[in-house]
Parts: sequence; C-alpha cells; structure tokens
Amino acid sequence: MLEVRKISKAFGGVHALSNVSFSVAAGELLAMIGPNGAGKTTCFNLLDGQLAPDSGAIELDGKSLLGKAPHMICRAGVGRTFQVAAAFDSMTARENVQVALLSHARRLASLFTSLDQANSKKAIDLLARVGMADQADRQCAELAYGDLKRVELAVALATDPRLLLMDEPTAGMATAERHALIGLVAELVREQGMSVLFTEHDMDIVFGNADRIVVLAEGELIAAGTAAEIRADARVRRVYLGEDTLDA
Repeated sequence: MLEVRKISKAFGGVHALSNVSFSVAAGELLAMIGPNGAGKTTCFNLLDGQLAPDSGAIELDGKSLLGKAPHMICRAGVGRTFQVAAAFDSMTARENVQVALLSHARRLASLFTSLDQANSKKAIDLLARVGMADQADRQCAELAYGDLKRVELAVALATDPRLLLMDEPTAGMATAERHALIGLVAELVREQGMSVLFTEHDMDIVFGNADRIVVLAEGELIAAGTAAEIRADARVRRVYLGEDTLDA
C-alpha cells in the first residue's frame, strides 16, 4: 500500500533522514522503532505532507504523495494520531468526531449551524468502536488521558483511512491502557484490512503486536524484519535495544 524509497531530509547541517526505504503492506501492522532523535517523527511528517523530503519518493497505491498538502493526503486515505493527544477541549467527544466527519465530507459550513444532527449516529458508532460511546457527551477537557487517546483514534477513523500513522499512540498511558489500546488497533487492522504504521518505545507492545518492525538510528534505516529477526540483529542490539533489554 505504502512505498517509501530513499527519502532524505536535512535541517541545516543535521541529516534527520538519509536514504530511508521501507514499505507497508495492506492490512499490516508495522512498527517503527529507534532512539530519540532517530528521525521517526520527521518520517511521519514527510508521509502526511507536513514536510517535503529533500529527495526520494513516497507512493500510496502507486500514486505519488509528493507535493500534496496534508488535507489532500488525508483525503487520499492517510490518517494520523500524534504523540500528545489533542482535541477541542470545550467540545464533547461526540462533537470532536462530528467535526472530523464534516471536514472529511467537505461540509465544514455545517459548523455554523448545528452539530446536533450532523453525522451524530456515525460519530457514536465510531466512539463505540473505540469503547467510548458511554462518554460521548462528556467534554474532552473532563476525560482521562487514556480516554482522550481513544477519542483521538475515533477522530482519525472518521477520515476513513486506509493507512493510519500513529506516533507513539500509548505515550503517557498506564500499562493496562497501553495494551488495551494497541490491542484495539490490531483488531481494527484484522477486521477492516486497514494498514497501520506506528512508533513506540515500549518493546513489549512492539514485539507482542507488530507484524514487522523497521529500525531507525541517526536518520538511517538499520534493520527491518519480524520480531525474532530484530531481536537477533546485532546492530539493533548494540545501537538501540541493548543486551540487558533483550535478556530481561
């Protein structure tokens, strides 16, 4: 579904990414791991159009995404969640999802009338899908952080993505919440055939759920493969995981 070929990005003299290539298959849950500063978020910002690569190619279903604005890439089927969950705090969970539905349908003018009837059932259905239907009418400012992460996922699903980019989706969550959320994402992948590319520092989450793993270090892709292959890779052990982590 997604093909990334030799993308590079520099900020002044700092090479954030250098000739990085990887792919995401349809219906695949792919993890991208690496130390802080490895280039993971920069890579995501290139994929969703917030930044333009200095060189290389990015294709979705064989069609180039280069030069397209973020909203056009979203409409092409690429959704995203962020490291820090964000929502309109003064709006309810349902209203946040309704806004996303209206935006995706290019009906934002409806915001100036009323959200009460605008895709209300579909918004509730999406919140139910992430386990938040019972809190649909609570303001997001009142929600626990883990619940806010679930609302953010529902907002992303409102754009009907075929590929979902999740930048540290479990950051700031308790252990049980982390496993519950990534389990939900894995279920969506299986049931809907959606592809997911996610970054994560919790290796239990990565090794327990990802179909494949790609590893970045200092802006370069140093390994790609299954969990077993990544565990056994000497360079990954040395640069990122460390012997103590693997043997624990």
